[in-house]
Amino acid sequence: MSLAQEMFAIAPAMGKANLSASQLKLLSGKSRWIFRVGEAGFPTVPSICITRAAWDALQAERARRDVKLRTHWIACLFKLVDKDGNPPVLVVRTSAATHNGGLMPAKLGISAPANPEDSVDPARPLAKAIKNAFDSYGFGQGWTSPRQDDDRGKQIVLVQALADGEIEQFLTRNAVTGALGASPINGGPLPRLPETIEPLVALLDAKAGRHMVCSVAIKRGQVTFVSARPMQVTAAADLEAAVDRVNRKVWSAQNAVSRVDPTRLAQLLHPRIRSTEGATPIATGLGVSPGAASGIIVFNPEDAARLRARGKHCILVVNETGPADIEGMKAATGILTARGGMSSHAGVIARITGKPCVAGVRTLSVDAAEMVCRIGDREFRSGDRLTIDGSDGSVYLGTLSLAQPHIGGAIGTLLGWSDASRTIAVRTNVETVESANTALSFGAEGIGLARSEHMFFSPERMVALRRMILSEDEEDRSRAVNGLVDFQTGDYSALFSAMKGLPVTVRLFDPPLHEFLPRSDEDIEETAASLGLAVRALRLRLERIAEINPMLGHRGVRLAITYPEILQMQMQAIMAGVRAASEKQSEPVAVEVMVPFVSTASEVAWVRERAHAIAANSGLLRSERVKFSFGTMIELPRACLRAGDIANMVDFISFGTNDLTQTTFGISRDDAPTFLAAYQRKGIYERDPFVTIDEKGVGEMISIAIERGRAANPHLKIGICGEHAGDPVSLKFFAGLGVDYVSCSPYRVPVARLTLAQTSA
Repeated sequence: MSLAQEMFAIAPAMGKANLSASQLKLLSGKSRWIFRVGEAGFPTVPSICITRAAWDALQAERARRDVKLRTHWIACLFKLVDKDGNPPVLVVRTSAATHNGGLMPAKLGISAPANPEDSVDPARPLAKAIKNAFDSYGFGQGWTSPRQDDDRGKQIVLVQALADGEIEQFLTRNAVTGALGASPINGGPLPRLPETIEPLVALLDAKAGRHMVCSVAIKRGQVTFVSARPMQVTAAADLEAAVDRVNRKVWSAQNAVSRVDPTRLAQLLHPRIRSTEGATPIATGLGVSPGAASGIIVFNPEDAARLRARGKHCILVVNETGPADIEGMKAATGILTARGGMSSHAGVIARITGKPCVAGVRTLSVDAAEMVCRIGDREFRSGDRLTIDGSDGSVYLGTLSLAQPHIGGAIGTLLGWSDASRTIAVRTNVETVESANTALSFGAEGIGLARSEHMFFSPERMVALRRMILSEDEEDRSRAVNGLVDFQTGDYSALFSAMKGLPVTVRLFDPPLHEFLPRSDEDIEETAASLGLAVRALRLRLERIAEINPMLGHRGVRLAITYPEILQMQMQAIMAGVRAASEKQSEPVAVEVMVPFVSTASEVAWVRERAHAIAANSGLLRSERVKFSFGTMIELPRACLRAGDIANMVDFISFGTNDLTQTTFGISRDDAPTFLAAYQRKGIYERDPFVTIDEKGVGEMISIAIERGRAANPHLKIGICGEHAGDPVSLKFFAGLGVDYVSCSPYRVPVARLTLAQTSA
């Protein structure tokens, strides 16, 4: 396309625009909607556009005293002249693909050029406004490669005739309910609009498929379209609008599935406080981001990230947040600030990330250096617990019970449509019946990871687990193990029953010591008392089993091989749970036993032989009411490379992408937050590899393992059970590898369902 073709009318004063395919591709932002509305025949303010490349060429030509391009430009400006032949007063606007506060606002009341030179001379009003509009797009934004220079050259500026009449603005849909119809902007009054506005609203909504801020000129009841731009509204309003467009037959169900951003679904899944009866707020601030959260107090982003990595909930408590706190805000379950309001950094980022946030608590003061805060006359330190309600701004002492959201209405309808096209199953990572029920309400199709050691987080059970870990000899350990069987049997039975025949993958014990052993003096003293040991004796035991790097230590399959009685206990508990559940329900129990942290096929063979023997001795494998399978969790690079050897011994493999990322990069996810943010700021890493899968490294490991595993065992079932399975970008990558299922935390199940449906479309 020639530069002369990069200056053209999108809504000429007379006739219709006749754009080439190349010119259509140039349209972005306001120019696109002006063209679409004018094309549909609705009265539209005469408008032309010019690209930066064409404008720069005009200026270069002017310096050479040439006029060839200028002749085209003058002809284009004449497209703004109506049949009366009088040049109109002009308006210059930017037309960016995304709204940016730094862009030049519309420049109004520009006189038409008195002669051809005035149309290109930056000292004259029209050319000066066009130059300023292009300048407002910004320089030095990384325009270094030929592709980026080409993109920069395609930036557009609009020149329009000044609209005749009163300029009014409105939304095409309600910002809260999503209902179609002219609606006020930001809670302001709705201007008086004639009935003839309705066809424009319906037209623009159908063309854009988004909430639009629409500007029109009204004169004697006649409406002329001026411009429009998209407006970000709540996820709920977006969803309601999407379903409404399908009901109106503007979109197909598949259109709706493909157009909704999966990352925004999380904003619809906020927990709330079940009951505040008997609980009095210790402080009140501004509820700037909805939902409720309970957790351990932390005072900096690094601690928030570490707790998140360990699966614990925390409340980030600060005087106010800034850009350096974003990673911590993402990691925290909720945010509490002493300063700020609805438009504060904390409020804006919390709403974007879907985190509950209470801001502007005047009775809160934070001393981050001393790791202490005061709320009124109470003092709190790291490790204390709070509950916040981001809907009404209340702050409560301790942990209040939270009611979990359920899927219904528009989100339920959309996810129902998404399931029709999805080919990859979505399971969940849970260990409790309550979490399982939450996941089922979100559409989970089974449990892909039940971490058995997580069933021991209650104080009473933690004592039993520590007794086993700290046992001195086999006899001592056997007594401790027997104490765990009853706990596990009941847990498994309840979990199998809750899932009603859906598959449940039970990961064998994998307790990294540093996550389960006491560390503080107070914790050590309490543990010693609960185990009937002297404090000094307990400290000696802790010293003997301490590991330099417990994430690579005595865990997973290594525990089962060195302490076979633990494997024996757990398999007996699993099968006892299967028996109990199968006697109470009509659906068969589908149990999948998964051995973690393997690196060799011989490890898998050793555990498989004993696990199958125990399962067979139960007599349940002959029953049609039990479906038993055995597999392994792939978390180490060597296991990926030797997946062909392992595949011959298992029914399935599931990738633990959290640990696989650790072991492939050689980075501890607990310690990474201290430097990963700096890496991202400096462009060393484009993304945090613990949030979005590293396709070139970790992803290639997974791809190799799948290829070699399926070559050896064509019936091998493949799963992903790390938290990457809830990240939309990672999910799109996994979908291309031909996996059978993914498994993520309950609140990310809807995100996975929608994302995988979009990859199948």
